[in-house]
Amino acid sequence: MMQIFLILVGAYVLALVALFVFQRNLMYHTNSILLPIVETQVPTAVARTTESEPGLVLTSWYLPPKDKMPVIVYFHGNAGTMADRDHKVAPWHAAGYGIWLTGYRGFGGNPGKPSEQGLYNDARAVLSALNEEGIGSDQIFIYGESLGTGIATQMAMERAEAGTPIRGLVLEAPFTSMPAAAQEHHPYAPAKWLVRDRYDSLSKIAKINTPLMIVHGDQDRVLPQHHGRWLFEAAVKPKLARWLPGAGHTDLCDFGACKYAQTFFDQLTD
Repeated sequence: MMQIFLILVGAYVLALVALFVFQRNLMYHTNSILLPIVETQVPTAVARTTESEPGLVLTSWYLPPKDKMPVIVYFHGNAGTMADRDHKVAPWHAAGYGIWLTGYRGFGGNPGKPSEQGLYNDARAVLSALNEEGIGSDQIFIYGESLGTGIATQMAMERAEAGTPIRGLVLEAPFTSMPAAAQEHHPYAPAKWLVRDRYDSLSKIAKINTPLMIVHGDQDRVLPQHHGRWLFEAAVKPKLARWLPGAGHTDLCDFGACKYAQTFFDQLTD
């Protein structure tokens, strides 16, 4: 009996070690192929490069704004590529907004390996590139989706703390923190203590100093809606939420999320 117990304990410990060692493989799904720009719904986008760190040059896609309209910087989730979000941003660009579809390290053919601090550096380089072109923080909206909400919230907080808050922040299917999300997905393990990339948006959301909109579906099984609700409660005004009945994790625009986002942008642009 003791031998069986020790075998089970050993197997459990090995499972925890594997979870810790390979956690970034579980967190970041980087194997998707980037479609050519001409095959997307944003065929007029131009490839833009930024240097996140010395020697690490990453490619993003950029659609300039019309008539000095604001620019929407898009941070996508933990799978796929920026090309997969073309259908979401195309209507916004048609309305005159500039769009920056951010390419992360390790995703869509970009070099490097993703990590929390690495993706923050990628995002900082994008915002700096726009600033160098004369597009200030007050002319920038940030849109974060799933994993990208952690990046988006960090950037909004940093800009606010620097005294240059962005124009507005939209979080689609957000999470409070990676430890909290990991614990829900792996209840059999002390997952929250094993996570290295923490993306603790709950501790940052009250510091963004900009209008906020959260959109979240009540059928989200990846990041349940209570994550969005807890973030919304912790945020300060002005804030707006759209809790979408029937929406899951990746189909929110089918339930009006992208149109709600454009209304949000329009109200802050007029």
